[in-house]
Amino acid sequence: MKLIKIINDKKIKEIVLESWSMSWPMALIMFFEFLIGLSDVYIAGKFGKEVQAGYGLAFQMYFIFIIAGMALTVGAASVLSRLFTSDRKDKFSLAVSTSIITAIAAGFIATLFGVFFSKSIIHHLHTPQVIKDLATPLLIIYSMGFMFDYVLMTTNAVLRASDMIRKSLLTMTAVCCLNIILNFTLAFGTPLGFKGIGAATVTSLFVGAVLNLGFVGKFIKEGFNFSFLMFRKMLDISWPAAMLQIFWQLGTIALFLILSFLPAMNVEIMAAFTNGLKIESAIFLPVFAFNMANAVLVGNALGRKEQDHAFKRGIITAVTGVFIAIILTLIIILNAKIIASCLSSDNIVVNETLRYIFIALLFEPVMAWGVILGGGLNGAGDTKVVMAIVAGSVWLIRIPLSYFLGVYLGFGAPGIWWSMNISIAFQCLLMTRRYFGKRWVQFSEQVV
Repeated sequence: MKLIKIINDKKIKEIVLESWSMSWPMALIMFFEFLIGLSDVYIAGKFGKEVQAGYGLAFQMYFIFIIAGMALTVGAASVLSRLFTSDRKDKFSLAVSTSIITAIAAGFIATLFGVFFSKSIIHHLHTPQVIKDLATPLLIIYSMGFMFDYVLMTTNAVLRASDMIRKSLLTMTAVCCLNIILNFTLAFGTPLGFKGIGAATVTSLFVGAVLNLGFVGKFIKEGFNFSFLMFRKMLDISWPAAMLQIFWQLGTIALFLILSFLPAMNVEIMAAFTNGLKIESAIFLPVFAFNMANAVLVGNALGRKEQDHAFKRGIITAVTGVFIAIILTLIIILNAKIIASCLSSDNIVVNETLRYIFIALLFEPVMAWGVILGGGLNGAGDTKVVMAIVAGSVWLIRIPLSYFLGVYLGFGAPGIWWSMNISIAFQCLLMTRRYFGKRWVQFSEQVV
């Protein structure tokens, strides 16, 4: 009933346009990131299914390191979006400076850790040795770009919060084009081979970080200053977001490990899972764009003390995102054979990828609804509850059920794909209940 009432609101057009103006540049940015990932998988596939599986493992490990940067972005976006629309503009500049300094420091530490410990971490994973040997050098190269990635993500958050989203779009367009060009050039035109995928990523991230620092320089009026108080406020919001991403990404790695226990074709299925995740990202990344846009939209409204408007903004943005997810899902399903064949020439990998698409993508609209509402909760600072919901769905449902259905009962990969759907439904249900309960409104006075 609440949803119907909101849809019938006289200001629905205004809210839709407001949500769309923030969401479409973010969706386009995510599309560019999808193209980067797709080109990575394509090139890895040209070197063989083992390289493709090794890349998939390296990327999942790489993403764990990126979590800290993503978490910092959540905390920065929540605080910055509130400050930008409040009467505390003097604190906005300090928050920008603090967030960038934090990103540089955290990125440097992550780089050192990744370079020196990647080999040891991958060595202890239960995967075929050939995949470990291929994943290790890729992860080490990826690690060299952590600081650039952290700065890029943080400055993108600044641009979103300050209504300069199109500047962020310009940067990510440049990053995407450069990354794809370098992918092909370095992988096929230099002795680096498949390692060129990692080198292309590091180089393009460096260029993107430099461009964004130029855009946000206008907010650093009196040089770089660091506020421990501002840092603590951001950290209080960020650490649950970091834990959420850790739980989620470790869950994905756990699925790779569960796949390795399958009695037959585990390398092919792991390669198919890698391809399936990249194909799915064509939907998830635009959805995540709506998630981040929702965080800013809700945060901006709360900064103006417009709690009811914030609530409606979140719902309308979620409805719009679900509509987009349905369209993208239909496009992928109708062209599944062509897409899967482009990513691999191995018939077994192609068939397993198709099976993933036809099972896992059924729940994409459900996923979209829950993820975008979660963005609204993040914008309100309710990150602890979002963390608990996502972690619970992954580790209490997805992982145990995947092992039970896929390995113990012998349903194989399809059992794992259905377990993912069930956990998504559970996550969506709890996220919806939390959002419509409106308890998150109480955080509006506590964040800044």
